[in-house]
Amino acid sequence: MEIDKLQILLEKCMDLGLDLGKKILAAIVIYIIGSYIIKLLKKVVRKLLDKRSMAIEIKSFVDSIIVVGLNILLAISVIGTLGIETTSFAALLASAGVAVGMALSGQMQNFAGGVLILLQRPYKIGDYIETAGIAGTVQQIQIFSTKLTTPDNKMITVPNGTISNGVLTNYSTQDVRRVDFSFGVEYGQDVDKVRETLKAIVAADARVLKDPEPFFALGELADSSVNITVRLWVKSADYWGVFFDTNEKVYATFNKEGIGFPFPQITVHKG
Repeated sequence: MEIDKLQILLEKCMDLGLDLGKKILAAIVIYIIGSYIIKLLKKVVRKLLDKRSMAIEIKSFVDSIIVVGLNILLAISVIGTLGIETTSFAALLASAGVAVGMALSGQMQNFAGGVLILLQRPYKIGDYIETAGIAGTVQQIQIFSTKLTTPDNKMITVPNGTISNGVLTNYSTQDVRRVDFSFGVEYGQDVDKVRETLKAIVAADARVLKDPEPFFALGELADSSVNITVRLWVKSADYWGVFFDTNEKVYATFNKEGIGFPFPQITVHKG
């Protein structure tokens, strides 16, 4: 009797082993085929993106979404093949996703901001931008943040959620920019002489564009100075060079021509 029971137990174990072996073999086959299909789809999508001349940031993002999403589906398929209830697993995964999402709500906002940036492309790598009170050259555009290099060579990471929900100024999108000046001179100076002196300084700089033509006008009669407004158009790459050089040339030329710079004055009258 005991031998019969032992034999029955062995047969059940063998049946369970064979059934488990079949499931494991099927799971391995599904995993191998699924992995191959994922790689194939990734290559196809990459070729489609290359044909559309998509930016490298968008390509990387789409690749990540495809790989993560399809691998999750593949994992669920493999688990289902092994006989594990996938509905319970999916519910557990969804619950975990909600918990993680609540814990990382800020990061989810940054993720959404990264998606918007990649789709709308308000800036690209190499652009000089200003956002959230920070200005710098874009070095990397990641899913959760953007890395900027400031003019004094500091690397700053700005959350994409902050960028997408705030004001963004991109100084690199336009080929030309306007340089604005306001030069103050003493009251009593010959305004025509000052204007002609400024025109000569500007005309000597080949970086200043002729179209749109430079603008010169008496901008303001301030408390202690007569302010002359000057507006110049230059190529974006020449902006700072023209700005600093023009200030230096105006200072030297005004001193040479005897054009006085103002300083605060107070007139006291005796009663």
